[in-house]
Amino acid sequence: MGFSLSGKVVLLTGGAGLYGRGLAAQLAAAGATLVLASRNVEALGKVVEEERAIGRDVHARSLDQAEEASIFRLRDSVMAEFGRVDGLVNNAVARPMKSPEAPLADWSASMQTNATGLFAITRAFGEAMGGAGKGSIVNIGSIQGMVGPDYALYEGLNMHAIPDYFFHKAGMVNLTRFFAAYYGPRGVRVNCLSPGGFFSGQHPTFVERYSKATFLRRMADEHDLGGPVIFLLGEASRYVTGVNLPVDGGYTAH
Repeated sequence: MGFSLSGKVVLLTGGAGLYGRGLAAQLAAAGATLVLASRNVEALGKVVEEERAIGRDVHARSLDQAEEASIFRLRDSVMAEFGRVDGLVNNAVARPMKSPEAPLADWSASMQTNATGLFAITRAFGEAMGGAGKGSIVNIGSIQGMVGPDYALYEGLNMHAIPDYFFHKAGMVNLTRFFAAYYGPRGVRVNCLSPGGFFSGQHPTFVERYSKATFLRRMADEHDLGGPVIFLLGEASRYVTGVNLPVDGGYTAH
């Protein structure tokens, strides 16, 4: 039962994208009353329709993480409808930068969502959880917040390591530790997962190179992240906080 989310209200940001769709299915299957939130409410609506068709309790809400007012509206909406929030999965991300040479405005836009917005939503929902004396926050980071880029993976391909992503995912790891210390006395746990490369149709040469750099000899897929997230949201991890867990097939263990 420690791995069940039955009876828990969980908010998942970015619930229709790269990691989000698989997480939505797995968290809902674990029994959560799941609220998905992003700017693309239409895409979330399709996820809700698919999940409800198989009997799962999933809802969609609008969220622009770059705007604190939008975060507050979401928090107030969730609290008004469900009376509480037991879990927050910070999965939303903006990727305006496309190369290291991108305009500085793209860096600033990235920080507004991925740094300032991350802080704002964690604080808003952390306060709500802290008021109830319990809760779990799971930040979805990246191994790119743990290590530098391996340019050999991209050689000869039209692919880039993007600096803002390295910056804000590294910051997420230590912000996790800050909030774990800050909210721990009020019964709220805060942890981070750092996934490795996720297969999304990349060039076969990249897939081959990257897979060889992992112990498991493959990239991640939509089934690989849900289990660790469910563990950190549930009671099985009731004494785990302030942790950064790589979910990377051994990539960072070299």
